[in-house]
Amino acid sequence: MDGELLSATFVELTDTLVAGFDVIDFLHVLTNRSVQLLDVSAAGLLLADPRGDLRVVAASSEAARLLELFQLQNDQGPCLDCFRTGRAVQAADLAAAERRWPRFVPAARAAGFGAVQALPMRLREQVIGALNLFRAGPGTLAPADIRVGQALADVATISLLHERSMRHSDTLNEQLQTALNSRVIIEQAKGKLAERLGVDTDQAFSVLRDRARTSNRRLSDLARAFVDGTEPLTSLNVSKTRPPRPGDGPPRSQPRAG
Repeated sequence: MDGELLSATFVELTDTLVAGFDVIDFLHVLTNRSVQLLDVSAAGLLLADPRGDLRVVAASSEAARLLELFQLQNDQGPCLDCFRTGRAVQAADLAAAERRWPRFVPAARAAGFGAVQALPMRLREQVIGALNLFRAGPGTLAPADIRVGQALADVATISLLHERSMRHSDTLNEQLQTALNSRVIIEQAKGKLAERLGVDTDQAFSVLRDRARTSNRRLSDLARAFVDGTEPLTSLNVSKTRPPRPGDGPPRSQPRAG
């Protein structure tokens, strides 16, 4: 495990005092760093909305995002079990777990995953979501990887709750609902941009996120402007973008959205 990247990641996940803290970008840091640091192929993150229903808010790949959506649509899967119990859920070999999740397992295997580890995002008795870690092949995560993964989820949970208190919000629901609303806009922008550039949605998200960072804007604000037509993004092309690199963090001088 890369110790320097691990240290940088914990700094990113605790640094919610910077101006323009972006919840969506923050959660994508969590999923992307989970893949970079741990022995997993993809990661997805579900958070509860004001009614307690789970919603997909971040994923390291489109395959992981679609599989998380599949869990929600079918009300079945390790991430849901993890959220409902507040405990980690592991399936070291999905082929042997089909009786447990008869709809989820075939979908996960068709997506190229052979094992999964779900970790709760909780503080004491309050569970706000779950982090899903997918592996391409069967096998259990090393105990050290599980500890680090849970630590990442714990630090992210505390940071989200801390940001809530810093903004003097009455409930965490307000912040989570804002993130969920932003997620919808970002998904719309990804689809529109993918069609315009002729690329897949993973590449479209990288293009959108890169422009948000280089223009020092919130990702959700740029996505909304692109969807409503006030930001044509005519100058974008895939060759000018790059995937997130180790050490990249949330932009530090973004203005807050109104």
